[in-house]
Amino acid sequence: MDLLDSQHADELATLLALSDAGSFAAAGRALQRHPSVLSKRLNALERRLGVRLVERTTRQLQLTHAGLQLVEKVREAMGLIAQAQTEAAEGAQQVRGRLRVSVPAAMGRRLLSAMLAEFALAHPQVTLEVEYADRLVDIVGERFDAAIRIGKLADSGLVATRLCSHRRIMAAAPSYLQQHGMPQAPADLMQHQCLGFTGLASYPEWQLTSRAGASHTVVVHSSLVSNDNEALLTAATLGAGILAGGDWLIQPCIDAGQLVRVLPQWQLNADAGIYLVRPSGRFSTAAMAAFRAWVVDWFAARARADEAPGAGQTLR
Repeated sequence: MDLLDSQHADELATLLALSDAGSFAAAGRALQRHPSVLSKRLNALERRLGVRLVERTTRQLQLTHAGLQLVEKVREAMGLIAQAQTEAAEGAQQVRGRLRVSVPAAMGRRLLSAMLAEFALAHPQVTLEVEYADRLVDIVGERFDAAIRIGKLADSGLVATRLCSHRRIMAAAPSYLQQHGMPQAPADLMQHQCLGFTGLASYPEWQLTSRAGASHTVVVHSSLVSNDNEALLTAATLGAGILAGGDWLIQPCIDAGQLVRVLPQWQLNADAGIYLVRPSGRFSTAAMAAFRAWVVDWFAARARADEAPGAGQTLR
């Protein structure tokens, strides 16, 4: 039988009330319905099931064997439903269960993997399933609990928490700059090999913004383009061209002397951010609330460390 509709539920409620009360009049008072209404419900239930459930006499009623069996099974089912509801309510308050999360592939590997592992260690009753992918996953359709996303968010029904700004900077290997020279202005980039990341929404345009607030758009070209930031980073360190990417990706190579910052007064997509997005905040579980708090605190702590005197600014 399919899940009960309201009519079938009323019929079973009538049978249970008759079993408890022993008469239509007493059952009617318990359910606040006229006895004639209960009689019609019982008749409908017996017709639907094709079996006599109650023997009626002028003075009393008696459940048949089939009626007694049905009452027993219905009460058992009601007990299981009540138990399931209690467990669900308790589970929503405990940091346990399964969380399915999507993170950008390169950022996930280079920046977020340790943070995710630390969350898993701190919450051993949570199974954290992480998908590293640069594609825009369908959070609702693919049943993800959350995703970390970079860039400008399109309008949607998702609940978004901005974690921090996302700085995209430009850099090239010393060998490339020695051979081709250092760009002095955004327009100079049109004369250079600019490694193209096809995952950038505006590609092949680089939308640049200066610290002073000026803007400039350049259509770049290169003999090497890719949808993988890490592959382009390797190419940049080998002298293949100028790379534009997140400072979390590029700054370590600058610190190591493998790359040199290009046009340091400019950055790409200055209004972009890093976000935690979720399908809905209405029925958030304790595990989801704990994960959200963990991610927000982690990014906030990193921003404070970057702002400390003498610290490199890898995330802002």
